[in-house]
Amino acid sequence: MSDPIKSFLQNTGLQQPTFAANSRYAGLDTREWTRTDGLQVLYVKRRFIPRAENFAILQEHAVAENDRLDNISAKYFSDPELYWRLCDANGAMNPSDLTRKIGRRLRITLPQGIPAPTEDL
Repeated sequence: MSDPIKSFLQNTGLQQPTFAANSRYAGLDTREWTRTDGLQVLYVKRRFIPRAENFAILQEHAVAENDRLDNISAKYFSDPELYWRLCDANGAMNPSDLTRKIGRRLRITLPQGIPAPTEDL
């Protein structure tokens, strides 16, 4: 039996998102490359780590022994799969670098481009 949602999207010309909404790749352009054997390979255009000043800091987290990024992101963002937001806000290409040193202060931020709340509110 075919997937009715997939069939609907194909029949209406709508595109199904390539990545989940909470993925660091959500909304990025994809391209196709054709190998010499004719096989088409879908890939994501290069994504650069955003500049730290693009993030409004809410607080900091001191890395403790046995801390894991998925647990930290679950605590602050209510979603363990958003660990990549910690990577972006702290300029890390390798996620394990963020929890390697006990006592390191991780920036807990709003998503990129969302300004910090003002006290006038």
